[in-house]
Amino acid sequence: MEAAADRGTVCVTGAGGFLASWLVKLLLSTGRYAIRGTVRDPCVGKNAHITALEGAGERLRLVKADMLDYSSVASAVDGSQGVFHVASPVPSGKSSNPEADVIAPAVTGTLNVLKACYEAKVKRVVVVSSVSALFNDPNWPKGKALNEDSWSDEESFRKNEEWYFLSKTMAEREAFAYAAKTGLDVITVCPALVIGPLMQPTVNTSVKVFLSYIKGDQETVQNEPKNLVDVRDVADALLLVYENPQASGRYLCNSTAIRVSDIVNILKTSYPSYTYPQNFVEVEGRYTYNTEKLRSSEARLGLQTYGGNHPGQLRMLPSFGHPELSSIQLWLLLLGGSFFPLHVNSKTE
Repeated sequence: MEAAADRGTVCVTGAGGFLASWLVKLLLSTGRYAIRGTVRDPCVGKNAHITALEGAGERLRLVKADMLDYSSVASAVDGSQGVFHVASPVPSGKSSNPEADVIAPAVTGTLNVLKACYEAKVKRVVVVSSVSALFNDPNWPKGKALNEDSWSDEESFRKNEEWYFLSKTMAEREAFAYAAKTGLDVITVCPALVIGPLMQPTVNTSVKVFLSYIKGDQETVQNEPKNLVDVRDVADALLLVYENPQASGRYLCNSTAIRVSDIVNILKTSYPSYTYPQNFVEVEGRYTYNTEKLRSSEARLGLQTYGGNHPGQLRMLPSFGHPELSSIQLWLLLLGGSFFPLHVNSKTE
């Protein structure tokens, strides 16, 4: 099965997750790869959203692996030419044991993957980090757009108990430290809040952020700019840097910010029966971002490999054959149609 792929086998960790599912779909659509996806439970029912994808029967194999169990990770990685490390815990609430629940899976899990890749002589590893690993740099010049040279202050995250932000920052630092020590080719992609259509049957953390605006329990919200990126663009970015021989280091993946009031207005227009925030407290955005490095990487490759929109353009631009709507609007409408009636109790009379 795996020998049939033009570019050999790649491993995707956490293959059944929100972003990883779209990456698996993209890899299958190229016809160039056999994919070995790690999952906690290879049960067909839990992973039907990826096992049913076109080409999955011939080129996708799911294997059970725990990122904290090195032997299972090594077994999954063995024989792969490349690895996409996507698996990482995203807490939906406050953890009672953040070191065990959030930090260890992210940091130790990443190191286990990298060690396994080094031992298996994997050619390139692409690690999904986060914009949180760069947006909290106390030494960054005021007014200058953040770029890949910025690193967040870990102690600040620890002091404020922002465990997810801390875990992503620590894991990315450890990844580059390991690469420097061993010579392993490691690239990281740092996306903003990832949104987009859901392939998996469960609601992920980023969806819950938007559902919170229509549950009726917030009369007043901060009208802050939200930095969002479409999940399909992140998948494109991951494949882009993997296939680009000149790619190196970190890549920031972001799009134009959209204010909370604009998100609410889009939802309110299409779903007026829900109870929305009535008051918006204006808050200036703290950060601007420079994604020139990723855009330059696209330009060098001609942007023709994947079709449609790309990480430099991003799906904030009109797309999907609906020029009057941005993809953020379309995503909210699609999400509303499929999830709002199921997961939100309307409080209107």
